[in-house]
Amino acid sequence: MNIPNQITISRIILIPLFMVFLLVPFNWGVWSILGADIPVHHFVAAIIFIIASATDWLDGYYARKHNLVTNMGKFLDPLADKLLITAAFVSLVGLDMFPAWAAIVVLSREFAVTGLRLVASGEGEVIAASTWGKWKTVSQIIAAAALLLHNMIFELMNFPFATIMVYVAVILTVLSGIDYFVKNKHVLNKSM
Repeated sequence: MNIPNQITISRIILIPLFMVFLLVPFNWGVWSILGADIPVHHFVAAIIFIIASATDWLDGYYARKHNLVTNMGKFLDPLADKLLITAAFVSLVGLDMFPAWAAIVVLSREFAVTGLRLVASGEGEVIAASTWGKWKTVSQIIAAAALLLHNMIFELMNFPFATIMVYVAVILTVLSGIDYFVKNKHVLNKSM
């Protein structure tokens, strides 16, 4: 297994660690940072989430720079993104920090695109991430991180940055899903 794929696997391995720190109510107190009151264990979870998210950029950069792009990487990278984002959003719904309707929209799109990728795979094609898909992922990561950090920095300005990013992420999620199906309708036509 090449280094970019190992980095992707490390992102998957960080997910349970992130969830433990987010969901287990460690009694470590609360920090007041830049206008936000944030439980220390949420802060630790946010840092783990941000590190895991950064590996998404790192594996892709390394794979392109060293010409190590593989079909396994094209499959694993979006899967790791979906697992990380799903873990974050579902956990945040459980903590009443993320709207359930938004999680349903995001998860529905992820299942639909994964289904399309499976159909394409059956036809011998691999669907790599699109530009819309990459923007969708970035917006979802920013939204999740802002929520995990309790809208830190922006609380001082009384600016609902985290809430705005949730809406941006949902809109880009829907648009990227439409883009995947429009660009790959030939896959569905071949499989019928």
